[in-house]
Amino acid sequence: MLHSFPKSWQTLLANQQMTDFTPIQEEAFLPIRQGKNLLGISPTGTGKTLAYLWPLLLNLKSPKAQQILILAPNTELAGQLFEVTKVWAEPLGWTSQVLLSGHSQKRQIERLKKGPQLIIGTPGRVLELIKLKKLKMMSVDTIVLDEFDQLFSDGQYHFVSQIIRRVPRDHQMIYMSATNRFDESLLAPETLTLDLRDSVDLSNTQHFYLQVANREKTELLRKLANIPDFRGLVFFSSLSDLGANEDKLVFRTANVVSLASDVNVRFRKVILEKFKNSEINLLLATDMVARGIDIEDLECVVNYDLPRDLETYTHRSGRTGRMGKEGVVITLVSHPEDLKKLKKFASVREISLKDQKFYVS
Repeated sequence: MLHSFPKSWQTLLANQQMTDFTPIQEEAFLPIRQGKNLLGISPTGTGKTLAYLWPLLLNLKSPKAQQILILAPNTELAGQLFEVTKVWAEPLGWTSQVLLSGHSQKRQIERLKKGPQLIIGTPGRVLELIKLKKLKMMSVDTIVLDEFDQLFSDGQYHFVSQIIRRVPRDHQMIYMSATNRFDESLLAPETLTLDLRDSVDLSNTQHFYLQVANREKTELLRKLANIPDFRGLVFFSSLSDLGANEDKLVFRTANVVSLASDVNVRFRKVILEKFKNSEINLLLATDMVARGIDIEDLECVVNYDLPRDLETYTHRSGRTGRMGKEGVVITLVSHPEDLKKLKKFASVREISLKDQKFYVS
């Protein structure tokens, strides 16, 4: 695999101190280069983006516009994929364009005139530009559905299926996600499946629970926000809980910011940068943005409430302990039934917080 990488990529790998490939990167490389339809399931934080980007970029031979289309379920993930794509495409002379809802459509149309080889976007905006005849699909050889299980949901698949119908019949389909809850009938014929969830060691992430009464949860978050050098991504199941906690915490001058789905796209970027630079201790979010956030070396994920199912727990937990780094997941538990359910998701130990320090029971 490495021997087929150009020198510019080998320099990039050295600069990023990437010395080993993950199982999904090794297993997916050849089938994708051979043009096969591929379903890749691998835990969050195992390098799935590069697993498909590397072989696809190496397959590009002509400057023809819009050969690869990558769809993502939300603006955060699409923006993140665009940033990664630029890093690896530009040394080879290829260009990419991101198409997001909430951004200037006019500016996106202008940039499309430059003929980028790769298009990354959210299904709604991509379909919008196709219908306006500003985005041509006749040269698309490959479609990637990143977080395909979410793109197969009722709210998204209507757009995805219309986009797929507009590309040449012999195109390649690549599906990537950390979980496998989906309707198999939606896959392209002769799709090779790589389920590598059991081949990855996730023991670098520790899972804990902290018993706290419902009425004390906000105060606990305030205490977490005041711990020096603590940085945590806090997940809420409902937007109303997130909003109520944000108001109370800001009133108590806690170092927190929310990343709710209604926050302006540009402001979201500023928030994420501040969080990545440890200027914000707690970032509050809902599952809507869970798939798109990639924060290097994130120390801790906090579940304000119990995730509704194992898949949600998996995606939340996957924000920490990425690419073999150490990670911690803390779930706030108020009822015995919640603890019983949590133990079905992960092997958890109890912890307590005292004088800004955690103690394992």
